[in-house]
Amino acid sequence: MKRIVTIQDISCVGKCSVTVALPIISAMGVETAVIPTAVLSTHTMFSGYTFLDLTSEIEKITAHWKKEALGFDAIYTGYLGSFDQLEIVCGIFDEFGNENNTIFVDPVMGDGGALYPGFTPEFAKAMASLCAKADVIVPNITEACFMLGVPFIKPPYKKEDIEDLLKRFADMGVRRPCLTGIAYEEGKTGVVTFNPKEGSFYSFDHDRVPASYHGTGDIFASACVGALMNGLTLEKSLSLAALFTAESIKITYEGGKKQWYGVDFEYVLPKLSDMLNKAETL
Repeated sequence: MKRIVTIQDISCVGKCSVTVALPIISAMGVETAVIPTAVLSTHTMFSGYTFLDLTSEIEKITAHWKKEALGFDAIYTGYLGSFDQLEIVCGIFDEFGNENNTIFVDPVMGDGGALYPGFTPEFAKAMASLCAKADVIVPNITEACFMLGVPFIKPPYKKEDIEDLLKRFADMGVRRPCLTGIAYEEGKTGVVTFNPKEGSFYSFDHDRVPASYHGTGDIFASACVGALMNGLTLEKSLSLAALFTAESIKITYEGGKKQWYGVDFEYVLPKLSDMLNKAETL
């Protein structure tokens, strides 16, 4: 059985971060270890949530793992909340990363043309340095523009602009840069990736549900990591993750659930095995 480690916070209530990564990746037949960077009583769309920073525990955890000679088939990072955590995670990449595993970074920092509260352009630059060590990154357009220090690109997207961003990440050292939330047709959304070795681009899109929900990026990234660990190519993994996320959003939207809480991905989990079996047809 493949084993990955995910490094991100735990929101005890609310569908994001480890709360979605564990069930999704586990449902895909992959053992999921965790390094919690913080514990929150709820996700940050609630008011008055509690927060416990666990930065001081991260190196203790990895020191024990090193002593036990533990290894991982993938290292998957989500929300990282400080410069200290970025520095520590860089060290984890150096310590546990190798030519036989995958470093997968979801640089959670912002959306809609703005950084989330508490993040700065300086932090985005530091996150770019972390991404440079990764095999796969999956920023949205906001995160990509801040990391690269370029003006925010609004839709409708031009293919040459998106491809330029991806090439910039490749020049930084990212083996397979991706951009989420991208499509070139109105009413669509999807993902685009660049393969520097082949000089080729791959895009996958689907109909866009007219609503935006908290935590969908975490769902997408987790499904993508799980697919990769099942032996799918990155292209097929991105497509599967996009469809799983879209179906989760669709069923939530049709149920009339509040957008700030998160999506009911649990209803779609039983379909994941079938989606994996049919992934080659995507």
